[in-house]
Amino acid sequence: MTPGTATHAPLTPRLYPGWLVVIAAFCGVMVGFGSMVVFTFSVFVKPLGAEFGWGREQISTAFGIAAMSVAVCSPLLGRLLDRYGPRRVILPCMVVFGSAFASLSLLTPSLLHLYAAFFVLGAVGNGTTQMGYSRAVSSWFTARRGLALALVMAGTGVGSMVLPGLAQTIVERQGWRPAYFTLGLAILFMGVPLTALFVREQPASPHHGPPALAGSTTAAGLRSRAFWILVAILFLSSIAINGAITHLSPLLTDRGLRPADAAMALSALGGMSLVGRLLTGHLLDRFFGPWVSFALLLGVSAGVVMLAVASTTGVALLAAALIGLGLGGEADVTPYLLTRYFGLRSFSTLYGFTWTAFALAGAAGPVMMGRVFDATGSYAPLLMLLAAQTLLSAFLALLLPKYPARDGVSYP
Repeated sequence: MTPGTATHAPLTPRLYPGWLVVIAAFCGVMVGFGSMVVFTFSVFVKPLGAEFGWGREQISTAFGIAAMSVAVCSPLLGRLLDRYGPRRVILPCMVVFGSAFASLSLLTPSLLHLYAAFFVLGAVGNGTTQMGYSRAVSSWFTARRGLALALVMAGTGVGSMVLPGLAQTIVERQGWRPAYFTLGLAILFMGVPLTALFVREQPASPHHGPPALAGSTTAAGLRSRAFWILVAILFLSSIAINGAITHLSPLLTDRGLRPADAAMALSALGGMSLVGRLLTGHLLDRFFGPWVSFALLLGVSAGVVMLAVASTTGVALLAAALIGLGLGGEADVTPYLLTRYFGLRSFSTLYGFTWTAFALAGAAGPVMMGRVFDATGSYAPLLMLLAAQTLLSAFLALLLPKYPARDGVSYP
């Protein structure tokens, strides 16, 4: 047996070409939208406010615009991925994304300039995330699909662990403009070449055809109760997660923590998201996915409660760790459950629709946090409400049905 599927001749794991796709996808995701925009945004909130006199709600609106353009464009990107294949979609998205991110170093005092740049980042952003790469990776793996997807998602974990500290260091030593430019170059020089060289779908077998691409049509998926439960879970939980991530640095520094400690909390969040991705990939191959999702979201809810009252570095790190663990795990759960419930036939299109829900909530969370802070001077009341909302999403996971029989795998 190969490491990923029972339908091919024996190969050692080191030589199996699917792992090269995983490595390239890992590197691409590490410098993609999920790491580069989401996890570094918080670092730039105060420098941009000091430079241009913008309020936090005004700056947070840029993130909301990016999230909204992700929401609008994700189904279209998903459709293109299903029709033309990953590499032909990912590469142009990566080039535009890296160039737009580097261009933030040229920001002017016009808020429209900031908002236009983030609109472009969001429009192409999901072509640089796990949504872009998951179809290619899933086509190479069946029994070990959870692990393979987890390794791809680990790219976001590594990026979210490294990039906030890197961005903070450059901001402190050289300024926010060099920080944006340097990170933009990292996107172009890491993500583009590896994707071009290695990312592709598994070729059809001459004897068995392409069974991995069987599954539900888009219309059938959109009529499914399981699909809409997944959408509801993503929507409810991502408001809290994105709101916490984008305001974590200013929230903690407002309470007296040093900027370096706040950056460390962001890195801890990213590091635990990496642990969550790897641990969840292992668990998904062994346990029923909705049960795994339930446990992860309970942890996120507890982390948001702790963040609402955090005033020391230790509490902040623990809160960030719980949120990061759930963030990383849920990033694995969604594409995995989509492949198990609906197969790969319309996987990217359905994944795109779930990203629309995720992005709409992701747009709302940061803006709500900024507005509440500007109005009251505190994040705490909203965070307690968002913790309860996340707890509700955890219980929704228990309403998901059993998997249909597919891929020759036995499910609970």
